[in-house]
Amino acid sequence: MSAAKKRGPAAEILVQNLWWNNPIFIQVLGICSTLAVTNNLTNTAIMTIGVSLTTAFSSMSLSDLNKLIPNKVRMIVQVLVISFFVIIIDILLRAYLPDISRSLGPYVGLIITNCIIMGRAEGFARSNPPLLSFWDGLTSGFGYMAVLMLIAVVRELLGFGSLFGLPVLSALLGAAFTPWTIMIMAPSAFFLVALVMWGAKTLQENMKIAAKAKQGGAK
Repeated sequence: MSAAKKRGPAAEILVQNLWWNNPIFIQVLGICSTLAVTNNLTNTAIMTIGVSLTTAFSSMSLSDLNKLIPNKVRMIVQVLVISFFVIIIDILLRAYLPDISRSLGPYVGLIITNCIIMGRAEGFARSNPPLLSFWDGLTSGFGYMAVLMLIAVVRELLGFGSLFGLPVLSALLGAAFTPWTIMIMAPSAFFLVALVMWGAKTLQENMKIAAKAKQGGAK
């Protein structure tokens, strides 16, 4: 029996969304966010948490409303539901984290256009129960978060010498540390996403080859 068959549905969804069907390096969705916020870990964390919660609650709500929504207006309703949760997140940020809200600027509102949210609503929530849809949306957000946080670590560390605004390289190396200006600029995000995709897919292929070899040996 394979590992996938041994896992329950919740565990299988988690593994798929974090690794085998990751929204960034497999589905190639939500890429625009890498340009917008990943030169700063704090902004990246807040943005990805917002996307994760929006995806989770939108998927749960749309799954629950699925039988009530006429097919002709399905996508319009999906956008309205997603917009509702994005507005809630925007209000909470302005109320409790005003500095971060100002730093993110219009990018919080642009969560509405993140393809991951609509993709999970269409690809999963339409045919699955609300709680499972919530979990699928949340774990899709976690997969998105993991990749963006990894990129943000590299960009902020090399671009500013800090992590979450706390000096690291600049404190350790002092005047010897020279910021990599390219890491602060948007094009660096493209290069890093490409490297993540290449590395992840190479590792996945090696894992598949190893699994096939193991199965062949077992026979």
